[in-house]
Amino acid sequence: MRSIIQSLLKTIREGNSFSESLSKHPKVFTRLYINMVKAAEAGGVIEAVMDKLADYLETSGELKEHVYSAMIYPVLLGVTGIGSIIILLTYVIPQFAKIFEEMGETLPLPTQILMMISAFFSDYWWAVVGIVVLSVFVYKRYALTEEGRYNIDAFKLKVFRGVVVTVETARFSRTLGTLLKSGVPLLEALRNVKDVINNLIIRRAVEEIITGAKEGKGLAAPLAAANIFPPLAISMMKVGEETGALDEMLLKAANTYEKTLRTMVRRLISILEPAMILVMAVVVAFIVISMLMAIFSLNDIPM
Repeated sequence: MRSIIQSLLKTIREGNSFSESLSKHPKVFTRLYINMVKAAEAGGVIEAVMDKLADYLETSGELKEHVYSAMIYPVLLGVTGIGSIIILLTYVIPQFAKIFEEMGETLPLPTQILMMISAFFSDYWWAVVGIVVLSVFVYKRYALTEEGRYNIDAFKLKVFRGVVVTVETARFSRTLGTLLKSGVPLLEALRNVKDVINNLIIRRAVEEIITGAKEGKGLAAPLAAANIFPPLAISMMKVGEETGALDEMLLKAANTYEKTLRTMVRRLISILEPAMILVMAVVVAFIVISMLMAIFSLNDIPM
């Protein structure tokens, strides 16, 4: 970052504007960031806009950190649980399988099923790993295509509509509100907002909203026609348009849906953690019971 700032200083000393200097580092400063600075230069309000940019980045970062932090425990739980089960299937159970094979007795059905699963993973672990790696590779290649991205986003929107719409509504409202408050014209602000929307379905809906805004329909009417965003958000934006405080209402809508997202994440985690523990408990219980049934059946053999 120090070298980037030195580069900015050098470029400005050479006669370039601040926004032009920022545009030479697109990996660090986004198009949204640069356009806000450009609008601030035109209006002579760089100090105020930089302050709003800082608030925007801090709020967006806090929301991401909240989601990532909430997912740490379930991810660790899943990794350790799956790792433990893999060790049981590929190392521990094969040791018992040798003992049972030497005894030459018929094992209970659950134990036979467990031995078959263990033998499969022990003998064909490379095939399982290969299938997983190949599946991830094919998925990523498919996601890079326009059709693949569209189908994946459509699936996400259909299955996880509540979460996806809440996330994108919060992002749309926060970004557009910050841009408008910084003096960026509505059409230019909407074009910038389109670039920060991740879901392709909703991004195309934003393109329709831009078309409606060009035709003089404002913001709320095209939003309602797109049938993507929640009614509450549309109502808040309509009130903002009618009162001349669209930027303020957009930021209030962003706060509302960011709080909703945090609540949804907490609820999801509160359900996900016990569900994962229950699933792993059932798997481990099946393994333990199957082994105990085999051991008890061997104890019944007359000496």
